[in-house]
Amino acid sequence: MEHKKLVIIGSGPAGYTAALYAARANLAPTLYEGFFSGLAGGQLMTTTEVENYPGFPHGISGPALMDAFRAQCERFGTHLLREDVESVDFSKTPFTINSKKNSFTADSVILATGATAKRLDIPGSGENEFWQKGVTACAICDGAMPIFRGKELFVIGGGDSAVEEAIFLTKYGSKVYIVHRRDVLRASKIMATRAQTHPKIEILWNSEIIKISGSKVVQSVTLKNVVSGDQIERSAAGVFFAIGHTPNTAFLRNQLDLDSTGYIKITIPNTTYTSVEGIFAAGDVQDPHYRQAVTAAGSGCMAAIDAERWLSSKGLIA
Repeated sequence: MEHKKLVIIGSGPAGYTAALYAARANLAPTLYEGFFSGLAGGQLMTTTEVENYPGFPHGISGPALMDAFRAQCERFGTHLLREDVESVDFSKTPFTINSKKNSFTADSVILATGATAKRLDIPGSGENEFWQKGVTACAICDGAMPIFRGKELFVIGGGDSAVEEAIFLTKYGSKVYIVHRRDVLRASKIMATRAQTHPKIEILWNSEIIKISGSKVVQSVTLKNVVSGDQIERSAAGVFFAIGHTPNTAFLRNQLDLDSTGYIKITIPNTTYTSVEGIFAAGDVQDPHYRQAVTAAGSGCMAAIDAERWLSSKGLIA
């Protein structure tokens, strides 16, 4: 079994940035980009326009940005594998990483597998329908796009995240509706009060969106009252899922400490150290709060530096 100083699991801004820094530090990293588990490059591969990543004043498409990340880390010698990691063994050193085609041992591992936004199976919301054409799962990422400005926008959810996204969208939309299946928000009291008193937010209680319609972009939604069964069609330019994320940690099989929702716990503040010495975590897989490309890239840089310093402290590199 071939041995590596560092294996990185996961691509996207965190994984590719970690690989770039590690490769430039002569760690010769191997990076598993993923395949069936999701597109290599992460969530940005389904984002049509990224307008808030520094250095691109006119914006850049998500796939183009990730292609540039990938090419840069490859230029410095990262070994890229478009495969899914199926299992790991962190119970002893060196660690073992297994895919269908390859198995490696490694002195250190960076986990950058990200998180997947939860979505509902609403007609019109699919990949070949209006996903990223008015339907999205990140208001902060996409809310400032021209198609949403001055238009009526709909946020699906009832927790703090839904309220936060709705408030953010009031900067751009003419009216923001929170669509919630219940008659009371799950959000904290202070956040619920902010939503209920905001002049540009209206909460549609006991309601769900059952259809999203339009031509090239979203133009309307069909709402159903879950109590009365009544349906109504309303003008809409955007639908934002705000029902949470699922961290991509199932393959770890509880070999690391995770929080109650499955995110990897960082055990030393302001680092990327996990509960297993020599294993580091970066990006959305350890970040339930920010989930932005720029913060993921920053934590990828941190993870590579942490890994390099740890390997040096253990005498595993010169």
